Amino acid sequence: MLFKNMPFYIMRHPVYSGLRTDKKSGEVKQTATEKERKKSSKDFDFKVGKITLHLTNQDKIYFPDDNITKGDIVNYYREIADFMLPYLKDRPQSMNRFPNGIKGPSFFQKDVDVEKSPAWIKTKKVYSESNKEYIDYLLCNDKATLIYMANLGCIEINPWNSTVNNPENPGWAVIDLDPEKIDFKQVVRTALEVKRLMDELETACYCKTSGATGLHIYIPLAGRYDYDTVKNFAHLAAHTVNVRLPDITSIERMPAKRQHKVYIDFLQNSRGQTLAAPYSARPKPGATVSTPLEWKEVNDKLNPADFTIKNILKRIEKKGDLWKPVTGKGVNLNKILKKISDNEKIKK
Repeated sequence: MLFKNMPFYIMRHPVYSGLRTDKKSGEVKQTATEKERKKSSKDFDFKVGKITLHLTNQDKIYFPDDNITKGDIVNYYREIADFMLPYLKDRPQSMNRFPNGIKGPSFFQKDVDVEKSPAWIKTKKVYSESNKEYIDYLLCNDKATLIYMANLGCIEINPWNSTVNNPENPGWAVIDLDPEKIDFKQVVRTALEVKRLMDELETACYCKTSGATGLHIYIPLAGRYDYDTVKNFAHLAAHTVNVRLPDITSIERMPAKRQHKVYIDFLQNSRGQTLAAPYSARPKPGATVSTPLEWKEVNDKLNPADFTIKNILKRIEKKGDLWKPVTGKGVNLNKILKKISDNEKIKK
């Protein structure tokens, strides 16, 4: 048959304009296909439930050395959303936007222009001590919003430690291990000392890579204590680990005073402070991801660069969501603080 295996196209009100004589038929077909491909890879509409998102510049290169595009980041958040959203729900977002990728300028945006944002976007007015005014923070409670943020250039996602429903009480305590010109093996050593201390206090804690050069250790609290209490606890823990590992750790706030050591940062436990969320991509070479770990993985073989947007979903398929307990039942902080105090009295 003459038309067997040939595609058919339905056209509305076609007008015959003649045949082209300047090009061969194969060349014309190839050019049209290429134009359509470029158009579809750059801008298109994407539907999430009843919401239609207009995604732009999806072919823009965000990670030049790795040929990772904006579209790759958007697609990653689309796929990881179900696992990531429980740790973002009702938490104000401090958006760190990279409109031209990791080698271009970036900027933080906290205050959302409600009038210019889509009507379905959820925001919450929260008083800012530094700005001395109320700010319309974005809330990322659904997949559509997460994709919307990625399309704005948010390579990483940075939520508060507390929610808008309980803004003065964080859901967890954070100990941020930030190396200053020191081998990553010493970061691992410090993390294991934090774990040892928490075991002594009969307190659960969970570790994830920062996605950059450090490690984050979270202690679940279920929003039962205010920021001052949580910060005091984190300070005591940081101080204790520093005393045990004085040669490789520091709790000095000024970088110049802690060179070649691991900074045990307890100041992240303050209202409005943010850290990269679990499963957040980071604006680092390779598009690394802040990845929850099993404690047996926290060893000298650990390399944060091994966890990227290309392999995290397969990891979750294998290990499940290791971060789930962080949003579960919180520890008894008053009991822990009393135990620390009693131990200090015994030593004296």
